[in-house]
This record gives sequence, C-alpha cells and structure tokens, in this order.
Amino acid sequence: MTNADYQAMLPTLPDEPGIYKYLSEDGIILYVGKAKNLKKRIASYFGEKKQQYYKTRVMIRAANRLEYTITESEHDALLLENSLIKKHQPRYNVNLKDDKSYTYICIKKERFPRVFFTRRVVRDGSTYFGPYTSKHRTAIVLDLIKKLFTLRTCTFNLSQENIEAGKFKVCLEYHIKNCLGPCEGLEKEEDYMDKVAQIKNMLSGNFSEVKRHLQQELNQHVERLEFELAHQVKIKLEAFEDYQSKSVVVNPSIRDVDVFSIASDDKHAYVNYLKVINGAIINTYTQEMIKNLDEEPEDLLVYAIQHLRDKFNSITSEVIVPFPITYLEEEVSLIVPKRGDKKKLLDMSLKNVDYFLLQKKQQALTKTNKKTSAERILTALRDALHMQEMPLHIECFDNSNIQGAHPVSSCVVFRNAKPAKGDYRHYHVKSVVGPNDFASMEEVVYRRYKRLLNEESPLPQLIIIDGGKGQLSAAVESLKKLELYGKITIVGIAKRLEEIYFPEDPLPLYINKKSEGLKLIQQARNEAHRFAITFHRNLRSKSFLRSELTEIPGVGEKTAQKLLKHFGSVKKILAASPEQRAEIAGPSVAKSIEIYINGEVAEEE
Repeated sequence: MTNADYQAMLPTLPDEPGIYKYLSEDGIILYVGKAKNLKKRIASYFGEKKQQYYKTRVMIRAANRLEYTITESEHDALLLENSLIKKHQPRYNVNLKDDKSYTYICIKKERFPRVFFTRRVVRDGSTYFGPYTSKHRTAIVLDLIKKLFTLRTCTFNLSQENIEAGKFKVCLEYHIKNCLGPCEGLEKEEDYMDKVAQIKNMLSGNFSEVKRHLQQELNQHVERLEFELAHQVKIKLEAFEDYQSKSVVVNPSIRDVDVFSIASDDKHAYVNYLKVINGAIINTYTQEMIKNLDEEPEDLLVYAIQHLRDKFNSITSEVIVPFPITYLEEEVSLIVPKRGDKKKLLDMSLKNVDYFLLQKKQQALTKTNKKTSAERILTALRDALHMQEMPLHIECFDNSNIQGAHPVSSCVVFRNAKPAKGDYRHYHVKSVVGPNDFASMEEVVYRRYKRLLNEESPLPQLIIIDGGKGQLSAAVESLKKLELYGKITIVGIAKRLEEIYFPEDPLPLYINKKSEGLKLIQQARNEAHRFAITFHRNLRSKSFLRSELTEIPGVGEKTAQKLLKHFGSVKKILAASPEQRAEIAGPSVAKSIEIYINGEVAEEE
C-alpha cells in the first residue's frame, strides 16, 4: 500500500473499535491488529513515527489492500484478533518459539488408567500434566508416583468382559508387588481409581488432599493391627512429605494463581510464567516470541498469557501481571500488585525473565565472539600471505618414511580455522622407490587434486606443504599439470626457523611469531605430521609382526598378536621359557618357536 491508497481510504475509516487486516495481492493475510479507534490506529502506520521501523515499512509495501471489521467493544476486537491469528498465523504477527519438545505426564483415558511419560499430546480424552522443562524432574515425579501408588504398566484392554473371560494372567510386576493384578480382577476398579484421583491431586499441587489420604490409610492399618502394612504406608508418607518440602511454597493463603512478566529486546520478547497451586509454585516456564513488527508489550503479554494458559491447562481465575492489560476472559481477575506476597511473586517472575534475557544475550555474544575469533585468525593469515580470498578451506600435506620403507603421505583439512577430521586422508605412495620426499609430494598432491577435479568437489583457497623449497616445487609441478597453478595459493613451511616459502621466490617470508595466522599454519603442519606418523607407525607395526613372528612356521597373525599382548614385545617372547609360551599359545606353537630359536642360534654358531 502507498500513502495515496491510505489517503483515499481515510474518509471512510470509522472512529470505532475493531480489527484490521493487511492483505497481499493474492489475498493472503499478512498482519492482523486490533484497535480502540480504527481510524487513529491505521493512521499511525503512515505517520512519521512508524516509518522508522523497517519491518513495518516492508509489510506495508508488501500489502495490496487493507480490510477492517468494526466490533462492539475493544474486548470483542481482542477476541476476534486472537481467533484470526490462531487460524491464519500471519507472517508479520508475533511468532511463538519453542526450542524443544517438552515432557508431559499422561493419565490415559482407559479402564484402570496407566500413568506414563510422553512428549506427544494426543487429544483422546486423556489427562496431561506439564509441560515439564526438565526430563529429569519428570522422571523423579514418576518414580515417586510408583512408590506411592501401585499401578499397572501393561497395555492390555482390561474391559470387564475380558477380565471375566480370564484372558489375562498376572505378570512379574504382580509378583514383585508393583501391581495388584487388576488384569485377573484381584483389584477393584473403585480402589484403583481412588489412587488415580490422588495422583491427579498430587500433580495438580493439591498436596494436602494426598497427605490426608495417606494418613487415613495409615490409621486404618493401625486400627486393624496391620503394622507391617502401616509401616509401608508410613514410608510412602515420608517420601511424599520430602517431595512436598522441595516445592517452592509461597504462602498457603494465596491458593491458586498464575503469574506473568515480560522482558524484550529489539527482535525477541520473553514471557515468564509461574503456576501457583495452593500456595506452591508447581511449574515455571519462559516463552520466547519473535517480534515481526513493533508490537506493544501489552499486546505481546496478552497473546502469551492466552497461549500459556492453554498450554498448561490453567483454569485459575486470578492472574498477576506487571502492568494493566485488556484480557480475553472477563471472568479472570487481573491484579497488578504493589506490595505483599503477590508482589514478591511478581518480583520472582521478573527476576526469572530478566535472567533468561541476560542468558540469551550472553549466548548470542559467545556465538558472535566465536565467529569473530575465526574471522580474525583467517583475516590475519590472509593479510600475512597477501591472499585475495579468505582461506576458509585449508589443506596441508606431509610425508613419512624410514630409509624409504613404507613411504606414506597425509592430507589434513581445516575449515573456518578448525580441523575437519572427517575430511583427513592418508596415502600409500605408489610410484616412488626409495627415500624421495620430492617425488612423493608430487605424486600425492597430483592424486589429491585430480580426484577433487573429477568429483567436482570444492578446492581449497590455501595449500600448505610441510617442507622447504624442494617439496614446494614438487607440489607446484602437480598443480601445473592440473592447470591449477595460480588459482590456489600454495606455500611451504620449513621446520627449523618457521620460514614461509612462496613458489618462484628464493627469499622466505618471516611471519611474526605471535601472529595468529602463523599459529594456524603451525597447527595445520603439526596435525599433518601427527596424522602421517600415526599411519606410518601402524604400517610398521603390521610389517614387523608379519616379518618377525609370522615367519615362524605354525604362527599366524592372531597367535602372534596374542603372544605380543601377553609378553609385550618380540624380544620377551623369544626370551620366555617353552612352558610360558605353551601356556599362552599351546604346545605345538611353543615347539615351533623353540625350533626357530635353536635354528637361529645354530646359524650364529
């Protein structure tokens, strides 16, 4: 919509309460709002004050037309706005954000109901308590329920007909006294449902009713002289009192109340909710909302209260808020306390939401610092090496061999200044005979980038060669063959003085020893060296095992490994007595080793 569209509509706008809708060209609702006075509220979108909000300008530009509906009162407008937002979920209205799926305790709608933990709410008439923000807390509550009340855990259909027909038999849970056997009719339904009623009281925060029930049961056992049963109930009562003592008791005179507070920054709003039953806080939750326009705190709070009371199945008639608002349910009493215990409750909620906001800011700052740290290091490296591109993808090569035996190479990969270990590769050098580091480097670099080109995989911005001018020149030859030379920055690092060599430049570059860029190069070089040495050591160990022990007739690799594991080395195996070797590998293998040793000794003589 343009200002001209608004000016054309202005004479028809009423000075009445109602709701207004911004719609796209396709008729999609972009935003729904309410107003005490439609004319004044709509005018505010085209005044200078609102023009400073970027998202508001974007929404108005995206809107093709505006529609409005007059209502009898502001309260009716609030009801209609809430209904339309829930139904259409307009793009520019506030979005509720849930970071994860929270846990519930479900009392299943069935005969002899089960009580269990779930993350999914199914609207089948079952009763759900929660959500609980901590799975650990849910487990504690469920564990206490199992201690206090013996319930079934099976999923059988315990209809009267099935039980009378004898379709089920008691299971292990009955025999270990975790269940009273309703599947065989050993427990009356009214007794079972009495326990379920007490569980509902407990989860609803009606602790006094649960305590009265357990105390009454204890007294009945004492009167009947059932002292063992009375002792069991006493243990349950003590466990329940311990659980009750850990609930945050505010003031028993407050009874049932919902407490809400709000804090916000430029992009988000956070609403804290405390659910108080019989003077005790039984649940707390902070709802995060993403602001899409310049919503007023009053509107955000109203929207969050409605959502959270639905989410937590709250039916309390008293709601504590930090400032006056117009709420949907007229039968709900809104209180803005100035002193006393209710003010303390509001202060506790405000403290929670302020801390939550602070925590979010700290997390965002930490995330930014991490990002900035990587950018700072890579920028320092780019500047030190006079690169055009940021070296987000770095690869480093190193060779390893002993007098030409088992020549291998390694390639390690760094992304965003961090090792990407899943991309590390090691290579058996195939075309080189003898100790020739230059030829080995040329072969491996060629193989690496030939494959990346064939697979159309991303190439690095920086290649680091562990070695001086010779190894660097060999690697450059491979890049020239692949027509990559000049497209990728390649440098060599000499170990002794940490000199950085560039192709076709006889003079090395000396980077400041404290430079973060040099430290990253050193880290990549050290990682490549470690990876190559580890691979080479493993090859040598296998080769040594094959060439020493497995040359003895009758000794295979598994037997050799078994002997090495016990004795620790080949030298100790050969020095051991025949009896000691026979104990580990058997008499035949011990005899073969003895013949081998004697043969070796005879040759020396």
